[in-house]
Amino acid sequence: MTTPKYLINDTGTIKENVAASVGGAIDSDKIPALDVNGKLTLAMMPSGLSSKDVQSIATSESLAAGNLVNIWNNAGVFNVRNADATSVAKRAHGYVLAAFTHPATAEVYFEGTNTSLTGLTAGDVYLATTAGQLTNTPPSGTQQIIQRVGVATSATSVNVEFSDPIVLA
Repeated sequence: MTTPKYLINDTGTIKENVAASVGGAIDSDKIPALDVNGKLTLAMMPSGLSSKDVQSIATSESLAAGNLVNIWNNAGVFNVRNADATSVAKRAHGYVLAAFTHPATAEVYFEGTNTSLTGLTAGDVYLATTAGQLTNTPPSGTQQIIQRVGVATSATSVNVEFSDPIVLA
């Protein structure tokens, strides 16, 4: 295997000005550059990827990595807490990939793959009655909710797709 000539100068080092940061045709054949936060810019990512999939929201309680979370109005302030199937008011809106000790600002994900889980069984998963957790067996108690949250694709990950909750009579 040979190294592409356009990346290496005559002394064998990477050419200057080959770092891309804007994206598009102007940056073809260049090595991606990181932004000031050490991340790739959205312009460098595949079409369809958006920063809207993640939001920073203040916690109202501590959250464990992988937990399903509920966004709620806490005296006029958007807050995030553990979701659970005991009430439609605590339905799952998103999930966290890292743990957050309250008070904190959590990075809440709304779609994609939750990879901060363990011990999963393949198949559909639902919001559990235990705070922040999911289960393969839908809840069945009066006034509890059934909310499908996705599909377990391995013992440690769920492809997240939130459904609307159904309140049990």
